[in-house]
Amino acid sequence: MEKENIIEVKDLHVDIKMLEGLLTPVRGVNFEIKKGETLGLVGESGCGKSITCKAILGINDKKCVPHGKIDFRTVDDKEIDLLSLDPKGKEIRDIRGKQISMIFQEPMVAFSPMYTIGNQINEATLLHITKDKKKAKEISMEVMRKVGIANVEKRYNQYPHEFSGGMLQRALIAMALVCNPKLLIADEPTTALDVTIQAQILELMKELQKEFNMAILFITHDLGVVAKMCDRVAVMYLGRIVESGDAETIYANPQHPYTRGLMGSVHKIGGKKDERLFSIEGTVPLAMNLPKACGFYDRCDARIEGLCDKAEPDLVEIEPGHQIACFNCPNAACQAQRAAAEARIKEEEARAAAEETEDKKGGKKRGKR
Repeated sequence: MEKENIIEVKDLHVDIKMLEGLLTPVRGVNFEIKKGETLGLVGESGCGKSITCKAILGINDKKCVPHGKIDFRTVDDKEIDLLSLDPKGKEIRDIRGKQISMIFQEPMVAFSPMYTIGNQINEATLLHITKDKKKAKEISMEVMRKVGIANVEKRYNQYPHEFSGGMLQRALIAMALVCNPKLLIADEPTTALDVTIQAQILELMKELQKEFNMAILFITHDLGVVAKMCDRVAVMYLGRIVESGDAETIYANPQHPYTRGLMGSVHKIGGKKDERLFSIEGTVPLAMNLPKACGFYDRCDARIEGLCDKAEPDLVEIEPGHQIACFNCPNAACQAQRAAAEARIKEEEARAAAEETEDKKGGKKRGKR
């Protein structure tokens, strides 16, 4: 594990056994995040973003079985594979909420309506920082002030239903940051907010990141948010990362057909008012009993018949820091992967044809007898 990296996710798989077959919402995900860096995990709903992030914290449903490695560098500079820990054990509970925090999509769901906002923020403070209730309250109220909640003394004793959507989101950020985590996972934290409040929340998160020098894993399907927030981008489709690189490169030079489709679906400033936005046809398929093919094959306008429907490309580096999983790319690394896949397919087809011929010969001999 590199010294600069806070976390390294290596070949992460998540399997769910169902009556209809094996559901694989995450299939071989790899990424790393450095201290003070923001990685944007982008993709349509259902591509496996949230399950990937919940696997880091060990909070997926018990039916979800993770495989691979998630190496995390703790505050005392130790490397721990989070997947090796008991999801209900003391070790992961010492990390969860203290060193790695998460902002969930819906603040109204994240907060219990039965307890005050201050009580719920205080829970993490009392668990991880101090047992002194008076000091814990002071720490919690100070964090509430930092996230822009006015009249903290009153707000501390109010219930979630007494907060507006934007203020509730600020309270959720306060709850995530109260223990000064090394890594913050933000799962579409501004989805339910209007654009004005959204801009305020994003600016707040950037300011707090600088203050605490924390790493952020930012999950979203909003490319405008990614451009504002992220240093690097990983584009996810059907449980796999299909393109990754620094944000500037991905926006200026998207190479994967899916990434280009996502970019084309965003309204450009200065565009014609009657201009139609690009739309990717179809939907993300169910990640169950998948064939040996590119996951984007059915929706891709650049697919290669006889190749993309028979092999799945791996991520290859096409320039420093820029990776893509696609056969139809002029880059030498992609072309080498394509040639190897085509040779493998021909070999498999030749072997299958030879076996079929042998079976026919054996059938004729048995018929003569």
